[in-house]
Amino acid sequence: MSFALLFSGQGTQHPAMLPWLADDALVRDMCTRLGIDDWRQSLADPGWAERNDNAQTLLTGLALAAWGQLAPLVASPAAVAGYSVGELAAFSAAGVVEPATAAALAPLRAEAMDRCAARVPGGLLALSGLPESRLEQLRVEAGLALAIRNAKDSVILGGPSAALDQAERAARDAGAQCTRLRVHVASHTPWMREAAEQFAQTLADVPFHAPRVVLFSNARDRIRDAAAARTALAAQIATTVRWDECMENVMARQVRCVLELGPGQALARMWNQRHPTVPARACDDFRSAAAIAAWLNSHADR
Repeated sequence: MSFALLFSGQGTQHPAMLPWLADDALVRDMCTRLGIDDWRQSLADPGWAERNDNAQTLLTGLALAAWGQLAPLVASPAAVAGYSVGELAAFSAAGVVEPATAAALAPLRAEAMDRCAARVPGGLLALSGLPESRLEQLRVEAGLALAIRNAKDSVILGGPSAALDQAERAARDAGAQCTRLRVHVASHTPWMREAAEQFAQTLADVPFHAPRVVLFSNARDRIRDAAAARTALAAQIATTVRWDECMENVMARQVRCVLELGPGQALARMWNQRHPTVPARACDDFRSAAAIAAWLNSHADR
């Protein structure tokens, strides 16, 4: 079996996500960190679900638990990558940090980012449907940064709220498809530089290991050792997520299928649009871990 494992970012979390996930120690520990009893019930409150500290802690904890429950049923992945905050769980799945360590780091990452956002309120705006040059022109004119690049004509811009409003109006007038993401920080932009520096200081005392499987970073391409992993995990907070390059790097491993682990199907959908000959599915599509394993196994001999 040759498959890639992709960990989702935040913004698409919902109460019915990961319907097969059992209530294990990692899930209970996550609930304790968040001060809640039922994470699905908490996600039903949009205000609670969209808070950056809640979302990062919850999504990291659930991703760690989900992979912990699925991993015994499948072979080791041929490649691993995480989208935005999904890198915490991805690095853990690759053996860089222990699951408990990744879970503990999530609220610290969110806290550092929230401090920056308190000084300059901001967010993220997804744009598509225009030529790359026009998207770049909109970005420059609004004074925003390129937060995430999913494709040449599909990007996410980040920055202060007023600048996002300006860019959204201009983009709609130009005929672009616009979506204001359910986040309230300008992730992966220079406005998060202090957060990245603070998180780097936090990571300095954390035990890191070289990846046990091929691991790709949003900021540093392939991660080959502990030092590069530590640097990349902090750097991506304030630098562009080059997800299009991550997908190309994963495809170069000649995987036979791709599994998205997290809420929604955004990464699987992007993959299928870019590489339709290599099927991608999301864990949210399945009702049991056994069904996910069966789908992965069905591609083992193709």
